[in-house]
Amino acid sequence: MRERLPLFAGILLAVIAILSMTMFAVDQRQFALVNQFGEVKRIVTEPGLNFKVPLLQTVRYFDKRILTFEASDPERFITSEKKNVLVDWFVKWRISDPKLYYISVGGDEQRARTRLEQTVNAGLREEFGRRTVHEVVSGERDRIMSDVQVRADLDARKIGVNIVDVRLKRVELPSEVSEAVYRRMEAERKRVANELRSQGAAEAEKIRADADKQREIIVAEAYRDAQRIKGEGDAKATAIYAEAFNRNPEFFAFYRSLDAYRSSFRNRNDLLVIDPNTEFFKYYHGAGGSGTSAAK
Repeated sequence: MRERLPLFAGILLAVIAILSMTMFAVDQRQFALVNQFGEVKRIVTEPGLNFKVPLLQTVRYFDKRILTFEASDPERFITSEKKNVLVDWFVKWRISDPKLYYISVGGDEQRARTRLEQTVNAGLREEFGRRTVHEVVSGERDRIMSDVQVRADLDARKIGVNIVDVRLKRVELPSEVSEAVYRRMEAERKRVANELRSQGAAEAEKIRADADKQREIIVAEAYRDAQRIKGEGDAKATAIYAEAFNRNPEFFAFYRSLDAYRSSFRNRNDLLVIDPNTEFFKYYHGAGGSGTSAAK
């Protein structure tokens, strides 16, 4: 019995070796391609334990998760204004057709990345060449990423790859261009500010002129109304005087004479040299009979 133990052990080891070469496990994160003499026999997409022909068939594994690669250094692109911009970007991609992927790039991830980088780079260069600096920096950034993703995905499907997303991490001007752009922006802002100031000064002058015009109109209308009211008052006063005179002309004449006397002899030192027999002393003589000495 002991003499057969080495034989049994050898057989067991041979069975284990054959089983190890026959069975293979597929992880849920992987695709498995079974090749026979360089030809793809089948593709395993579901996780679990599988079998293959030992020695004749080999298995290649490919990652089915979303992969990421990005440009090593920011790249220069030229806008429609012939301005250089520095662009930092990355791509999200996954293997969609393992067989086509294996046939196209030999299952080499680096070759696939090189192909995708060339495709995305060409798409970005074309999109940036159609737009201005303002549009690529802020105005149409999302549109650029969407268009490049669609175009790159069409090309990537030819090698069994699907482009999930294209993202621009950073878009900025080179240092030698930024200063010139900032100076131009500053000059533009100053021009706009001066234009607004000029417009404001013109509007202020217009408002002041209109206010002066309104003031002159109001003053003129007020003076006109005042003169009219004064004239009406004078007319009424004249009419009242005339009416009073017509009622008793003798009394009115007497009253006017007294008013004239009062105005002429306000102080004791007032002196009037006049003929006592004039009309001026008509009522004065009648009052006291000594008008001659008083006039003197």
